[in-house]
Amino acid sequence: MSTEGETLLRPDHSSPVRGKIAAFAGAGVAVAVGATAVLAYFAVFDAMEEHELSSLNSRTVALTRQVQEADGEALEGIVDKFRADNPWYRAAVSPAEHAAFIGDPVQVDQMARDGDPANWSRIEFGDEMVSVLRDDDGTTVAVAHNRSDFAHLKSRLKATLAGIVGFGTLLAALTGSVIARATMRPVGRLRRAVDRVSTEGTLEPIDVAGGDEYAKLTESLNAMMETLNESRVRQAQLVADAGHELRTPLTSMRTNIELLIMLHRSGRVAQVPVEELDELEKDVNAQMEELSSLIGDVVDLAREDDLHKEFEPVRLDSVLAEAVTRVQRRRPDVKFRFRADPWVMDADRAALSRAPVNLLDNAAKWSPPGGVVRVSLRAAKHSAVLIIDDSGPGIPPEERDNVFERFYRAPESRSMPGSGLGLAIARQVLERHGATISIGDSDDGGTRIRVLFPAAHSDHSVTTTMKDYWKR
Repeated sequence: MSTEGETLLRPDHSSPVRGKIAAFAGAGVAVAVGATAVLAYFAVFDAMEEHELSSLNSRTVALTRQVQEADGEALEGIVDKFRADNPWYRAAVSPAEHAAFIGDPVQVDQMARDGDPANWSRIEFGDEMVSVLRDDDGTTVAVAHNRSDFAHLKSRLKATLAGIVGFGTLLAALTGSVIARATMRPVGRLRRAVDRVSTEGTLEPIDVAGGDEYAKLTESLNAMMETLNESRVRQAQLVADAGHELRTPLTSMRTNIELLIMLHRSGRVAQVPVEELDELEKDVNAQMEELSSLIGDVVDLAREDDLHKEFEPVRLDSVLAEAVTRVQRRRPDVKFRFRADPWVMDADRAALSRAPVNLLDNAAKWSPPGGVVRVSLRAAKHSAVLIIDDSGPGIPPEERDNVFERFYRAPESRSMPGSGLGLAIARQVLERHGATISIGDSDDGGTRIRVLFPAAHSDHSVTTTMKDYWKR
């Protein structure tokens, strides 16, 4: 099927997220624009209302003063002059209580006409706002202003702000779409990279752009893919190396078994000397043991590659004591001297137990009969040091880095039993527990293996007596 077809068939999981981002961004901007428009409307309307009332009140006061200072001047002239100066206003003046009003027929509220004390009142009649001021002498001044223009302006303000809200909402939707596309573009790039890993099996790093959260996520994915790639390489190397190492004992075993079958079928078993048959049987048993040991080491190595159990407090000195006991049973002709300070560390006990056993097996294998393997664990405040010395021939400096490689066997060791995995497994276990391992020379010319356990949780208050004994 074509790539285009695969793209069409593959569900696009980013579309709902992009839609949500666009919706949230658009809604947020729209709400902000709408709220701003509403607040602006009320603020402008209140300001206009305040201005209208202030202007009406000031004109009412001004006309009242002119009437009070008239000194016999005709009130008609004062009112006419006021209307000429204020074309959008109407005015009426009553010189005394119960006197007729001069000027425009302004509706005057009852409060200002019934002989009550001086008062100032405002009242609306339809589109007209009337301000009435009555002083202590009984003079009443009424000024009216038609607010139809104000109502029209208010309507225009509403329409303008509604248009702003509508345009802002449309702009918010477009902005939200652009933000969603820009936000999801790095996610789409990451998704395509992950899809490429799933479909093609490639683990190439993704280009990192910028320093934002997406860049950090890309770096995390690159680190994850690098780890996966290293795991894949280790697995492939393990399979290839294991296949190569298993081929030799299997081929030899197959040859010996085929020889036995051929002798049995031809009836010539009785013609073969007993010594040769015994030797052939020993070879088959030795090859079976070698094959079994190799398979066990490969399984341990694969388990150490993939198993990640949670750590728990473990007494390292107890683990070492058990390892010494196990290895001594296999090599009773070698003396083991063991001394360990109490030391508690967080570890996977099952995995940690494999490392000292492999290290001690290696030391015992190279030690001659009657040789001595010295094991010591010294605890400091923030670290512990494990030293294993053997009485063997030692390891040349140029080969000390190679002995930790998988299936590596020095030329002088190829005639000895072993798979070449013991030290590799030990180093892998120790590194997972934060320890470092190195090789040097022991005091008697053999090999010294030094392991440093850093930043562990030591417990010098352990009530049990310190293991300080010599196994002979």
